[in-house]
Amino acid sequence: MSDVVCLLEPIRELHGRIRDAVVAACARRSTDALSAVASEEPGDTIYAVDRVSEQVLVDAFAELAREAPLCLVAEGLPGGTVTLPRHAREEDCRWRVLVDPIDGTRGLMYQKRSAWILTGVAPNRGPRTRLRDIALAVQTEIPLVKQHLSDQLWAVRGEGAESRRLDLTSGKTEPLTLRPSTADTLRHGFATVVRFFPGARDVLGAVDDELMLDVLGPPAPGKASSFEDQYASTGGELYELMAGHDRFIADLRPLVQPVLAARGLPRALCCHPYDLCTALVAQELGVAITGLDGDPVDAPFDVEADVAWIGYANPRLRALVEPKMRDVLRRRGLLSRDDAAATVG
Repeated sequence: MSDVVCLLEPIRELHGRIRDAVVAACARRSTDALSAVASEEPGDTIYAVDRVSEQVLVDAFAELAREAPLCLVAEGLPGGTVTLPRHAREEDCRWRVLVDPIDGTRGLMYQKRSAWILTGVAPNRGPRTRLRDIALAVQTEIPLVKQHLSDQLWAVRGEGAESRRLDLTSGKTEPLTLRPSTADTLRHGFATVVRFFPGARDVLGAVDDELMLDVLGPPAPGKASSFEDQYASTGGELYELMAGHDRFIADLRPLVQPVLAARGLPRALCCHPYDLCTALVAQELGVAITGLDGDPVDAPFDVEADVAWIGYANPRLRALVEPKMRDVLRRRGLLSRDDAAATVG
């Protein structure tokens, strides 16, 4: 892992440049301008605010590639992949770098909530490279214009995670300690089944209701037994688990694709591998980020695969929730044992 550590500081610095450029663009441009559709990509819609980060991204990694060729994988790039330097062959690249320059675009462009810059670095194994190969991950907050603090987190596999908090007004950086929840119950905590978009929200909401009843029983009259937070950013959701704000999150959107098809609706927008390229940071902090099969989350190193994932703040919560969630999904015909194995790509 010592070789990959050499990329840590350049990537942290790059994230700072992207953050500053995007915050400045948000401060000087209207919401209408930032939310204009720039292009429709296979994995997602690219908005004008996304374009602010893309050129900074490519230029910075081109500089970094002078030391060792790399393959950059990110939405918005031609074919989703660019080899740097441009003349390098993919098989000669030392690293494969998966990036989401702005995760949480929609919340950011309407100045509702922070977005995140996500980067995962793996030794290049060509098309065989997978999320599980990521050896270095860096995640940086893009704050709202009215917010003066920005957090940055990173991890090297097997060496734990670190984090810092930057005061954008003073330029001062301080150590930040993130502690996942140690609770052994979901009661009075945040636990979420993701349902950001229309089409099958009724199905996902029913899964959520049934799961919470199975785990907690019926709530007392006039009381709430648990809460949810539909933070439309996978990196943001990972942060909430790492920071101790959330106890359980399940993004099951790939499971409802057959439901949508039966309703005559197109495939839903799902989580993609680049959204989870910093799961290593959470895992190094002790948060379990799994696939539907219960193994650590994994997926192809690309921009198109649909990925289901579940996050548990600690092992006791996982032991409590995981078997009940599988029971609910099987009762509702959304998951079989074969399905669980197939969803990791």
